[in-house]
Amino acid sequence: MKDIRVLAINPGSTSTKIAVYQNSEPIFLKNIKHTTEELAPFSKITDQFQFRKEIILQQLHEADIHIEDLQAVVGRGGLLKPIPSGIYEVNEAMIADLKNSPFGEHASNLGGLIASNLVEFMPNAKAYIVDPIVVDEFEDIARISGHPLLARISIFHALNQKAVAREYAKSIRRKYEDLNLIVVHLGGGITIGAHQKGRVIDVNQGLDGEGPFSPERSGTLPVMDLVRLCFSGKYTQKEIQKMVKGEGGLVAYLGTNNAYDVEKMVDAGDAHAELIYHAMAYQVAKYVGEMYTVLKCDVDAILITGGIAYDKGFVNWIQERIYKLAPTHIYPGEDEMKALAINGLMVVRGELEVKDYL
Repeated sequence: MKDIRVLAINPGSTSTKIAVYQNSEPIFLKNIKHTTEELAPFSKITDQFQFRKEIILQQLHEADIHIEDLQAVVGRGGLLKPIPSGIYEVNEAMIADLKNSPFGEHASNLGGLIASNLVEFMPNAKAYIVDPIVVDEFEDIARISGHPLLARISIFHALNQKAVAREYAKSIRRKYEDLNLIVVHLGGGITIGAHQKGRVIDVNQGLDGEGPFSPERSGTLPVMDLVRLCFSGKYTQKEIQKMVKGEGGLVAYLGTNNAYDVEKMVDAGDAHAELIYHAMAYQVAKYVGEMYTVLKCDVDAILITGGIAYDKGFVNWIQERIYKLAPTHIYPGEDEMKALAINGLMVVRGELEVKDYL
């Protein structure tokens, strides 16, 4: 079989990860960091398009990778309208939504835009996105919040949650679509999904802070106290939004969004840091219990993934509260680059159906 090369692009708020896979093996991986000074001139995230694209092309050139040899470019999906899980070819409707940001601005919006632009110079390639953060497989009952003006919506780490769930299913020689799983993603944001037979029927909206607090997000807060804070006259809307997302969680309590720094504080005997860090694990465990009830107490396994999953002490705090619910398996880090590339590979091979963004 002819070798297939796929480029994966994953833009984050302060980084751009790129990977080139030849068949199922990575031949080039790069995590490009962007300083505050580099990003300061851009008022909107989409204004960073040319800057990030040129850096990607430069890195590929320096690695002696020729873009005309690529068969697919797969970008991280951004804030789009709610869509089912799957792989989507980037089309004009998607480009318009990624560029104009009617559903919100996010660095991942750049993934599909850059992928689409690059394939204009590739005679044999198409541009795709896979399992964007807006994957929506909710049952209607999960959308009810408590007030009709405030519906619950599905925004979560769909790409990594789905990839880890499929990896686990493969490891036990089962189909993802035959299992009930709870998947916990521990990163800058924390999301906990109830996966029922291949569909995420409920998950906390971690982007804007629903659920457990995280390294930089406040999580679910006492509602009336938050309302009073908003109308106290002491803070602007932007300042309140920063409290909830960006300067909440560990940042608010301990001054850092780096969980490894907090781990070192705990190891050094900082009692306050231990209380806060332990409370974050406590809240994660509570939301695992919530998703356990969503799945009617029928759960095959609980999977814990994300960067903080490397911290065995933190994971142990979670496990000591959930160990009776179902077997727990740890997948430290994230497999997003591999997931993007493998989905692209499967499409080129004709093994996956491409969906249309309408």
